[in-house]
Amino acid sequence: MPMIELVDVTKNYRTDLVETCALDSLSLAIEEGEFVSVSGPSGSGKTTFLNVVGLLDTFDQGTYTIDGQDVSKLTDRAQSRIRNEKIGFIFQGFNLIPDLDVFDNVDVPLRYRRLPREERRERIVRSLELVGLGGRLKHLPSQLSGGQQQRVAIARALASDPRLILADEPTGNLDSATAAEIMHLLHEINEEGATILMVTHDAGCAAQAQRQIHLLDGRLIDYRPTEAPNIRLSQIAPVS
Repeated sequence: MPMIELVDVTKNYRTDLVETCALDSLSLAIEEGEFVSVSGPSGSGKTTFLNVVGLLDTFDQGTYTIDGQDVSKLTDRAQSRIRNEKIGFIFQGFNLIPDLDVFDNVDVPLRYRRLPREERRERIVRSLELVGLGGRLKHLPSQLSGGQQQRVAIARALASDPRLILADEPTGNLDSATAAEIMHLLHEINEEGATILMVTHDAGCAAQAQRQIHLLDGRLIDYRPTEAPNIRLSQIAPVS
């Protein structure tokens, strides 16, 4: 059973004068444990696609099933529960709260799940140690480099033990060396079993995925295994 499956999903944005088709009868299945990249020019529908998959936006037609559940038949509260328990988000802009330290930033989504304090702490410490920031629990985002802030964002996503990770340009604001570290970390997470769907403009990052999706005008124009040879973790810069 696929982790996510979209069948003829259409999404339109409407104003008083214009109707724009962001997703045009898009059909796609991604298996559990896959690492898939999504690319395409600006306005191709990548962000809308990610928002629909992440249950951050609705769609007008078609069906979307995640982990065997047809989300179009679920209430907003049920969708929110799936989003909080099964999906982890990594954003280009990190989306950290500047007044909260690293520990509390990772804690934010866990609080919504009303987990016991000690369980939350164990999850937070474990996820921060995984990304190499176990010694930065009390640092503010302003005291971290861009790469470190992105690692905090990844730790925040991992703390909920998500089945699916959605990464929106996770290396977009980083230099090439730091981007390589983040890609190495994503590969490690994927090898642990998480399904990863990554939107990227970086052809090199896209080529590291097991499959590449290309969108144009809301349509799937290419969906194929990467032409690059299989990339091993030893070939990608480790997290320092």
